[in-house]
Amino acid sequence: MLESNTVTEGHQGLLVLRLRALITIWIRETRRLHRNYVMASALASKIGLNSLLRKQAKTFSVRIVTMDAEMEFSCEVKWKGKDLFDLVCRTLGLRETWFFGLQYNVKDTVAWLKMDKKVLDHDIPKEEPITLNFLAKFYPENAEEELVQDITQHLFFLQVKKKILEEEIYCPPEASVLLASYAVQAKYGDYDPNVHKPGFLAQEELLPKRVIHLYQMTAEMWEERITACYAEHRGRTRDEAETEYLKIAQDLEMYGVNYFFIRNKKGTDLLLGVDALGLHIYDPENKLTPKISFPWNEIRNISYSDKEFAIKPLDKKADVFKFNSSKLRVNKLILQLCIGNHDLFMRRRRVDSLEVQQMKSQAREEKARKQMERQRLAREKHLREEAERARDELERRLLQLQDEAQMANDALLRSEETADLLAEKAQIAEEEAKLLAQKAAEAEQEMQRIKVTAIRSEEEKRLMEQKMMEAEMLALKMAEESERRAKEAEQLKQDLQEARESERRAKHKLLEITSKPAYVPTNLSANSMPPDIPSFNFSTENLTFDFKDTDMKRLSMEIEKEKVEYMEKSKHLQEQLNELKTEIESLKLRERETPLDILHNENTEKGTSKQSNFKKLTLQSTKSRVAFFEEL
Repeated sequence: MLESNTVTEGHQGLLVLRLRALITIWIRETRRLHRNYVMASALASKIGLNSLLRKQAKTFSVRIVTMDAEMEFSCEVKWKGKDLFDLVCRTLGLRETWFFGLQYNVKDTVAWLKMDKKVLDHDIPKEEPITLNFLAKFYPENAEEELVQDITQHLFFLQVKKKILEEEIYCPPEASVLLASYAVQAKYGDYDPNVHKPGFLAQEELLPKRVIHLYQMTAEMWEERITACYAEHRGRTRDEAETEYLKIAQDLEMYGVNYFFIRNKKGTDLLLGVDALGLHIYDPENKLTPKISFPWNEIRNISYSDKEFAIKPLDKKADVFKFNSSKLRVNKLILQLCIGNHDLFMRRRRVDSLEVQQMKSQAREEKARKQMERQRLAREKHLREEAERARDELERRLLQLQDEAQMANDALLRSEETADLLAEKAQIAEEEAKLLAQKAAEAEQEMQRIKVTAIRSEEEKRLMEQKMMEAEMLALKMAEESERRAKEAEQLKQDLQEARESERRAKHKLLEITSKPAYVPTNLSANSMPPDIPSFNFSTENLTFDFKDTDMKRLSMEIEKEKVEYMEKSKHLQEQLNELKTEIESLKLRERETPLDILHNENTEKGTSKQSNFKKLTLQSTKSRVAFFEEL
């Protein structure tokens, strides 16, 4: 027993030793695996970071903000401005790229991305994503003729509208109302009083705050004026409404002008205006009417050195006129705008390039296609309206026939009731006549009996005579009554015959109504119904529209007609503006007029417009204008 216990304790000690050895080995392996894991993780992190750094070093993110959208692109570090600009234009489907640029803010001014310079080499904030604005850099002289693509026109429309609402472009109140009506037409389509009810423009920003503040008018009154003009634009598409908007806006004095503060040699503070027509010199207090203008075709060379800007006229007799700007950065911007506007000015006066000719040809074809599509839709709409009118007429006629049938049925019932009543009255009259005749016979018999028995006394005779007279009178009355009843019975028989005749006529009319064929308009054939009207089973085999040479000739005639009517439309536009001005003039608060309002009113009273003033200023020689600039 003692030996057995000793053996068991030895086995237990051996097991404990083995267990301790295994635990020690497990701990050692666990530590070794942990060290390997830490080293592998550190190595992987280092490899991933290096890869990320290498990746970040090759690309950067750019956010492009257009007038109605935002886009983000991943750009390569080596990309130049042209690479990014071309990518944005391809994304937008824009081919008239020469009007646009990528703008960014730098300190207290704006700058444009240079096409031949790397994007990251520009003085722009390097925080990603880098934000750039895709905007129109140069403006056309005539938007209707120069802007070919719809996307180009739409971007210009949005940008000009924003500048007018933010009062960067001065717009008189009457023109603001008219422009607002075209903006509503472009957004909402044709005016429909059932859809566009009062208050539908409550959330829209359509007028500059200056205009709203200038008049003692409520929002409802402004909406009423805008809606009245909006209703007159029925039938115009979005593109046509935007074109009309730009045609009015381009005549505004500050349209497309970039202003810069400058000083001439005498140190006089002036404003330099750069636009599509040339360079203009303004008084700082009057941005509407320039004092001097130099068209681009009179300028030979433009350069700057530090803050001094030099412009060499084409006229060799004229001196180079110089001015100073506030900063070197501003001179760079002025030079960019001058070069771009000058190039476009000369380009407009040359034959269009092959690309522009192709774009204009495609635009004309697209316009013709849209015109024919609108005509086709108008015809289908007209057919649909005719079908709906025919259906309404059929429904109205059916209701009318139903009413006539109901009335005839009611008349028939009344005739039957009247006939029954008259028959009953005739029967009663006949019975009364028989009864009266019987009473008259009885009275006659009584009179004979009295005569036979009147042999007694004189008194009795007298009484008998009196009774006889009374009986005779009663018999006479009975005879008259009987005759009257007989006549009444005869009249009732006639009425009964007339009632039966009316009943017969009513039955005949009811038969005519119920057997009459369904009404179908004679001027609307089955084939003229549009195929999408489900209420009628009309054949659509002949509903085809072949647009051949005759359609193109008709379209050409319409275009020529539009050209002829252009002057009348311009006159109508001016009359419309004058009418709007007259309507709201009595509500103007004169004390709230801004200096630009006062200047515009003075120009209007003088009959001075943007075009007339430009022609007047350019009539003088270049030399005299340069001299005048130096003396300001």
